[in-house]
Amino acid sequence: MKSIRIGAGLGFYGDNWEPVAASIERGGVQFIASDHLAELTLAILQKDRQRDPALGYARDVVPMLLKLWPLMRERGVRFVCNAGGLNPRGAAQAVLAAFKAKGWSARVAVVTGDDVLPQLLDAQAPAEDFAHLFTQAPVAGVREHLVFGNAYLGAKPIVAALDAGAEIVITGRVADAALFLGPLVHGLGWTLEGATAQPDLDRLAQGLTVGHLLECSGQGSGGNFGSQGAWQAIPDLAHIGYPIAEVHEDGTAFITKAPGTGGRINFDTVRQQLLYEVHNPHAYFSPDVVLDMGGIRLDDEGGDRVKLTGARGAAPTDTLKVVAGFRDGYKAEVTWGFSWPDAWDKAQAAQATIRTLLQDKAIPHEELYVEYPGLNSAHGALAPLPKADALNQSNEIWTRLVLRTHDKAAADGFGRLFPWLGLSGPAYTCGFTGLHNTSELLGIWPTLIPRAAVEAGVQVELLGTPAQGVEA
Repeated sequence: MKSIRIGAGLGFYGDNWEPVAASIERGGVQFIASDHLAELTLAILQKDRQRDPALGYARDVVPMLLKLWPLMRERGVRFVCNAGGLNPRGAAQAVLAAFKAKGWSARVAVVTGDDVLPQLLDAQAPAEDFAHLFTQAPVAGVREHLVFGNAYLGAKPIVAALDAGAEIVITGRVADAALFLGPLVHGLGWTLEGATAQPDLDRLAQGLTVGHLLECSGQGSGGNFGSQGAWQAIPDLAHIGYPIAEVHEDGTAFITKAPGTGGRINFDTVRQQLLYEVHNPHAYFSPDVVLDMGGIRLDDEGGDRVKLTGARGAAPTDTLKVVAGFRDGYKAEVTWGFSWPDAWDKAQAAQATIRTLLQDKAIPHEELYVEYPGLNSAHGALAPLPKADALNQSNEIWTRLVLRTHDKAAADGFGRLFPWLGLSGPAYTCGFTGLHNTSELLGIWPTLIPRAAVEAGVQVELLGTPAQGVEA
């Protein structure tokens, strides 16, 4: 039975690509799929694009491919990623320019069409269109502040790019698992478009599950493992191996990793990743198939190898998810530490002073958020604070104050409220940080859009020339 092996690339913008090299060199993979776009990454890329219209893509793709391409070219490994972000063509051109400087060639495909901002900005659209996915608030309230809007595409354009001979595929916003499903459909000859027969849907569901298990890089092989009393047994995280999937034509899959790497692939690490970011395990929506995890079986075969079977699929919906971003004011933050004795009372007095100054000076703001790193910044209200007497015996209390405002001048001036307290406020021994730290806030607007309104505009463009010795 035909099978292919696909390895995990990055799990977010800025992730480590050295484990990807190990998968290419020792993991026997034919494909690498790399997810550079966490849920908020487009907001980061939008700020890049505001500074330089040529940017807007995940810039780690260039040094990553400069490192990996010689290994890939030698073994015929092909690479799929969503590092294009808000500017897929710019990302591809940057990669090709870097390759040209090295005397290298590659056939690079660019997938575009996920940008749906013009539709969101259309004031003539019905009022109920593009309502907030969770609150149902109308988009009209943020429309004039929108700066990007991107639909989550599926695997279809990736399949088309690979079918056309692309060695590297760079997309914008696609569903994370679609990065993996595309190579599986291409390599195993599965039916994707118009799949209605249950065996076809179940194979796609298996492929989607594989993508979900691999999309978070080292988190799928023991990284970030949260089992109390068990995480300490995950070996050699300094040399962690990213997960690899060996997927067979019937959809049966085996999750493993490259030999000689750290981390762990077993029942517990795989099942933790399986349920990560899943709202309803019986209806996990994607652009390509709706996954029912209820029948999934994970069989731990030992030796960092887990067998995956039993995923069931249903036809996808006629809508696609959209992530949009809008200008939502500014924030400024200051961190300030107070030492024993009476560290807690000093922190409270300083905070009260800042609140008084905000009121006295009528500084416009929507919120002053306060947290105490080391006490409640990880769990917020779920972390009950000790009584004040105990807190006052602490060696130190750190206080983080964040001002949220729609007035940039107010954010810029927030830090100036603090320095005089160094001599005229409660005694402290730990320095200020962030006195001149203003940043623009981008709010996220999740919504739905009719699939037909997006897919008609999706394009696959081939750039560059095939690498010598690599089949196109």
